Amino acid sequence: MHLPRRAQGLTLIELLLFVVVVGIALAAVLRVFVTATTASADPIIRRQQLSIAESLLREVQLMPFTWCDPDDTNVEQASSTAGCSTVENVGPESGETRYGPTYFDNVNDYAGFSMTGIRDVGNNAVSGLSGYSASVAVAVAALDSLSAASGDALKITVTITGPDASTLVLQGWRTRYAPQSPY
Repeated sequence: MHLPRRAQGLTLIELLLFVVVVGIALAAVLRVFVTATTASADPIIRRQQLSIAESLLREVQLMPFTWCDPDDTNVEQASSTAGCSTVENVGPESGETRYGPTYFDNVNDYAGFSMTGIRDVGNNAVSGLSGYSASVAVAVAALDSLSAASGDALKITVTITGPDASTLVLQGWRTRYAPQSPY
């Protein structure tokens, strides 16, 4: 007696299970693509914010940090504010701006500085960055073994707001070196 050959192929239940599993997997993969496509413009804005913040922070950190105003004749000899004719205070001196004709000449001068639309030091608008804004905060702070009371360390905070209202905050430090040097 011959046994009937077993039927080959898929049953209806196996086929339905296959369709459900493939559908779930496909939905997950498509979700990843949609998320990646939606966020593809964000890295450009973030990179521009970071470039602006790094540039502005570097500009501030490269300024002298002295007891006296850098225009003071005692600037290089003073070891405290007592040795200054003109003490350097937080914030710009009268008439000083980032754009001149009397330029910022100390780290402290950038305290409270802000701009809407990114501009270079010559006060020229930087193409493509009109939707960004920047602000700088400079504050006396403690840093490792330097106490805030000594005034020998400054915390510089640069905040950049992008055209999509996102913000990026970059912080840096500037310390006063001994012996006294404007640089």
